[in-house]
Amino acid sequence: MNNQFAQTLLQSSAGFAALVLRVPVGLVLAAHGAQKLFGWFGGYGLEGTGQWMASIGLEPGYLMALLAGSAEFFGGLALALGLLTRPAALVNAVAMLVAIFAVHIGNGLFMSNNGYEYALTLFVVSVALAIQGGGRLALDNVLLERGHGQRAAI
Repeated sequence: MNNQFAQTLLQSSAGFAALVLRVPVGLVLAAHGAQKLFGWFGGYGLEGTGQWMASIGLEPGYLMALLAGSAEFFGGLALALGLLTRPAALVNAVAMLVAIFAVHIGNGLFMSNNGYEYALTLFVVSVALAIQGGGRLALDNVLLERGHGQRAAI
């Protein structure tokens, strides 16, 4: 990875606001991913989630469950830590778009009807983090400093 690309990917001047966004949203995403991958927190694990995904037309269901669960779990943990924030946020934004259009859009906006409001909120926060980066208190700054011998401009 060249120096300019690494700086673009990791550097953020977002301050503390990014921390306020990424930690709770990252933990929520990680918990949803853990439901899909491991069956934690009342989830169905890969088998159950894969069967459900196949039943709504997301085939092959097991692979789709693995991809969605991994994006949410590992991407969520990365967001919470501020580690590769922009790529993690982008992956989760794509996962939320799939959730909106493949699962929730036909149910209207509100969650009480299994609508898309929650997935839309997670999508918007993910897009904001993909644009602004992890902020001042992110591990991205440590990577940038160690990898290039300079302190990130924050």
